Amino acid sequence: MNLIENIKEGLRSVQANMLRSVLTALIVAIGIMALVGILTAIDGIEYSVQDSLSSLGANTFDIYTRRNRGGRQAGIKEKAYSNLQMKEVQQFVDKFSFPASICVSANLTGIAEVNHLSKKTNPNVTVEGVNEQYAALKGLSLDQGRNFSMIEIRYGSKVAVIGVKVKQALYREADNAVGTEISFKGTQFRVIGVLKEKGDLSENNYDNMVMIPLIEANELAQGQGLDYYVTVGVNEPSKADIAMGEATGLMRNIRHDEVGKENSFVIEKSETLAENLESITSGLRIGGFGVGFITLLGASIALMNIMLVSVTERTREVGVRKALGATPLRIRQQFVIEAIVVCLLGGILGIILGIGIGNLISRLMSIDVFIIPWLWMFVGLVVCVVVGLISGLYPALKASRLDPIESLRFE
Repeated sequence: MNLIENIKEGLRSVQANMLRSVLTALIVAIGIMALVGILTAIDGIEYSVQDSLSSLGANTFDIYTRRNRGGRQAGIKEKAYSNLQMKEVQQFVDKFSFPASICVSANLTGIAEVNHLSKKTNPNVTVEGVNEQYAALKGLSLDQGRNFSMIEIRYGSKVAVIGVKVKQALYREADNAVGTEISFKGTQFRVIGVLKEKGDLSENNYDNMVMIPLIEANELAQGQGLDYYVTVGVNEPSKADIAMGEATGLMRNIRHDEVGKENSFVIEKSETLAENLESITSGLRIGGFGVGFITLLGASIALMNIMLVSVTERTREVGVRKALGATPLRIRQQFVIEAIVVCLLGGILGIILGIGIGNLISRLMSIDVFIIPWLWMFVGLVVCVVVGLISGLYPALKASRLDPIESLRFE
């Protein structure tokens, strides 16, 4: 009996014991569905976040205040560092000689209530002070209006660019917000632009943000002192590391960091964000494999049990085959292939369900991309073959060792 005949015999056995075979295949399908579904959803999330990060490029790096709180670690008191100051970041912008674009931003508040005529937003709007390079370096596009001009930034004009959620809360869908007035913290601003929607997985909540000139944000802070954040976009990506070294030396000089002591600020390349994302998704993938493995372990035990029952039920059949000249190798092949066929049938169903569920989860998270995980589909099929091989091996060995004479007498 050759391989094709064994596969046909496996399909006939599945058809002859339809209910039992379907239930076993469903157990395998659930395991593969969990495996492929989770990994498909993770791929969708990773694709969306990488798409958001790609607008920044690998040629940007960020500088911000080191976040030590002055507590104790291992009995040693940490040093608490002061926030980056307006004059410090301005010095950096003026003195940084490397060919690059620099944006400076500072969070004024995250609980602003924005008003327009009789309408107002919830008190959860982020107000960010920015310069004219912010939109370009953060990968933001405008749906209406324009970006800030250098003159507006330099003189702190009372103008604003708003996110799409702020517009939806204050205006009707057909209204043009550009040229109208909004107010918050007792100050009126003229809207000059509306951002395109970025979605919930963006770096910041840009959709629910109001951006104003940095100087105006500093004035509205009323002496409380803002924490400034610098992003540097290097013109030549191959020289990003050189630019980071120069930026580190300049900022240490501006901040008067002592020789031999750690930086009082953090300088982080945008690639680090991608690396952090990869470490997170790797952990999620391991979890997905764990869930799928546990389910498939149960499926393999159930399949082995069913194959042992099948060997007992078909003892006379095995005896007849041996009497007609079937070797123990052919008998083993028959039962192993039958187990693999059942697993593959369940695996194919599980892959189809997993792709559908994984993309559904992605869609519920506002990720508008359909992922077909070719790698995980292949892995799923390989896993099915392995599970079928392991589950069918012992029953196949038992069948191949049956005595043909005793088998023919079996009732």
